[in-house]
Amino acid sequence: MSAICVQGKVFGVVQGVGFRQSTVREANRLGISGWVRNDDDGSVSLLLCGSEDALDAMTAWLRRGPAAAKVERVELAGCLWQDIAGFAQLG
Repeated sequence: MSAICVQGKVFGVVQGVGFRQSTVREANRLGISGWVRNDDDGSVSLLLCGSEDALDAMTAWLRRGPAAAKVERVELAGCLWQDIAGFAQLG
Protein backbone atom coordinates (compact mmCIF):
# COMPACT_ATOMS: atom_id res chain seq x y z
CA MET A 1 0.00 0.00 0.00
CA SER A 2 1.48 3.34 -1.01
CA ALA A 3 1.63 6.47 1.08
CA ILE A 4 -0.06 9.51 -0.41
CA CYS A 5 -0.96 13.10 0.48
CA VAL A 6 -4.13 15.03 -0.25
CA GLN A 7 -4.93 18.64 0.44
CA GLY A 8 -8.32 20.30 0.45
CA LYS A 9 -11.24 21.91 2.22
CA VAL A 10 -14.36 20.98 4.14
CA PHE A 11 -17.39 23.26 3.72
CA GLY A 12 -20.52 23.72 5.81
CA VAL A 13 -20.96 24.40 9.52
CA VAL A 14 -17.43 23.31 10.41
CA GLN A 15 -16.15 26.14 12.62
CA GLY A 16 -17.04 26.55 16.27
CA VAL A 17 -18.25 22.94 16.53
CA GLY A 18 -15.04 21.12 17.53
CA PHE A 19 -14.23 20.09 13.95
CA ARG A 20 -10.48 20.74 14.12
CA GLN A 21 -10.04 19.02 17.48
CA SER A 22 -12.04 16.01 16.30
CA THR A 23 -10.04 15.89 13.06
CA VAL A 24 -6.79 15.76 15.05
CA ARG A 25 -8.10 12.86 17.16
CA GLU A 26 -9.33 10.92 14.11
CA ALA A 27 -6.12 11.52 12.14
CA ASN A 28 -4.02 10.33 15.08
CA ARG A 29 -6.23 7.25 15.46
CA LEU A 30 -5.71 6.41 11.78
CA GLY A 31 -1.96 7.15 11.75
CA ILE A 32 -2.29 10.13 9.41
CA SER A 33 0.13 13.06 9.48
CA GLY A 34 -0.61 16.62 8.38
CA TRP A 35 -2.57 19.60 9.66
CA VAL A 36 -6.00 21.24 9.90
CA ARG A 37 -6.90 24.95 10.17
CA ASN A 38 -9.90 27.29 9.97
CA ASP A 39 -10.11 29.58 6.94
CA ASP A 40 -11.58 33.08 6.77
CA ASP A 41 -14.41 31.91 4.47
CA GLY A 42 -15.83 29.60 7.18
CA SER A 43 -14.35 26.43 5.74
CA VAL A 44 -11.65 24.19 7.17
CA SER A 45 -8.45 23.44 5.21
CA LEU A 46 -6.36 20.35 5.73
CA LEU A 47 -3.42 18.30 4.57
CA LEU A 48 -3.55 14.54 5.06
CA CYS A 49 -0.62 12.17 4.48
CA GLY A 50 -0.78 8.43 5.02
CA SER A 51 -1.77 5.11 3.51
CA GLU A 52 -4.56 4.92 0.96
CA ASP A 53 -6.69 2.90 3.39
CA ALA A 54 -6.21 5.46 6.17
CA LEU A 55 -7.02 8.36 3.83
CA ASP A 56 -10.13 6.57 2.57
CA ALA A 57 -11.31 6.14 6.16
CA MET A 58 -10.47 9.76 6.99
CA THR A 59 -12.33 11.02 3.93
CA ALA A 60 -15.42 9.07 4.96
CA TRP A 61 -15.14 10.56 8.47
CA LEU A 62 -14.70 14.10 7.08
CA ARG A 63 -17.96 13.74 5.16
CA ARG A 64 -19.73 13.27 8.53
CA GLY A 65 -17.50 15.21 10.93
CA PRO A 66 -18.26 15.48 14.64
CA ALA A 67 -21.87 15.44 15.83
CA ALA A 68 -22.30 19.24 15.94
CA ALA A 69 -20.94 19.78 12.40
CA LYS A 70 -23.06 20.01 9.27
CA VAL A 71 -20.72 19.08 6.42
CA GLU A 72 -21.95 20.25 3.02
CA ARG A 73 -19.04 19.04 0.91
CA VAL A 74 -15.44 17.87 1.01
CA GLU A 75 -13.00 18.79 -1.77
CA LEU A 76 -9.68 16.92 -1.77
CA ALA A 77 -6.95 16.67 -4.39
CA GLY A 78 -3.69 14.77 -4.48
CA CYS A 79 -0.51 16.70 -3.78
CA LEU A 80 3.20 16.02 -3.41
CA TRP A 81 4.24 13.96 -0.40
CA GLN A 82 5.16 16.08 2.62
CA ASP A 83 7.16 14.42 5.36
CA ILE A 84 5.37 15.75 8.43
CA ALA A 85 5.66 14.23 11.89
CA GLY A 86 2.25 13.85 13.53
CA PHE A 87 -0.94 15.81 12.99
CA ALA A 88 -1.33 19.43 14.11
CA GLN A 89 -4.13 21.92 14.57
CA LEU A 90 -3.01 25.26 13.13
CA GLY A 91 -4.37 28.68 13.97
